[in-house]
Amino acid sequence: MQRILVIGPSGAGKSTLARQLQELTGIFVIHLDQVYWHPNWQKTSRNEWRILQENLVQRPTWIIDGNYGATLDIRLQAADTVIFLDFPRGLCLWRVLKRLVQYRGRSRPDMAPGCPEKIDREFLRWIWRWPVDERPLVMTRLSQAPNVTQITLKTPRQVRDFLARMAQQCREQSSQGEG
Repeated sequence: MQRILVIGPSGAGKSTLARQLQELTGIFVIHLDQVYWHPNWQKTSRNEWRILQENLVQRPTWIIDGNYGATLDIRLQAADTVIFLDFPRGLCLWRVLKRLVQYRGRSRPDMAPGCPEKIDREFLRWIWRWPVDERPLVMTRLSQAPNVTQITLKTPRQVRDFLARMAQQCREQSSQGEG
C-alpha cells in the first residue's frame, strides 16, 4: 500500500482513518477538503481542481481522503488501494453533529483554514441521501477499478480491527528490516 484512497460518506471517519494510517506507515496524508476549499468556503474552479489532483497523484506515495465524485476517476487510476468506509447514515449524521459541536466557529484540522465548521439543511440532506444517491455511483466506479485492492469497512469495529492488523504488519516489517 503506497497510494491509498480513503472514501465514504461525510462523518464516516475518513480523515481520522487517514491520519491513523499516516502514523502507522509514515505516508503523507492529503485531505482533499484542505486543497479544494479556500477561506470563507470559496471553491476551487473545476479545471484547476482536476489539474491539482492530477499533480497530487503523481507523487510516489500518498494517502488521500475525500470523495469529490467528479474527480474520483483521477484518484482511482493512480491508487493501489481504496478503503471504502461504508457506514450507516445514522452513525454518519451523529458524527457530523458531534463534529459541529467540537469545532463550532473554527476550522477542523482536516479542513482548509478560514472555513469554520458549519452545517446546513442541504448538507444534512446530502448525508441522509448518500446511500441512495452517492453510494451506487461509488460502487459502480469501484467495480470498474479491478486492479485496485479494495477494502470495505462497514463498522467502527472493522476499522479498529483493520488498524490493528496494519499495526502488526508494520511492526513485522520493521523487525525484518532490523534483522
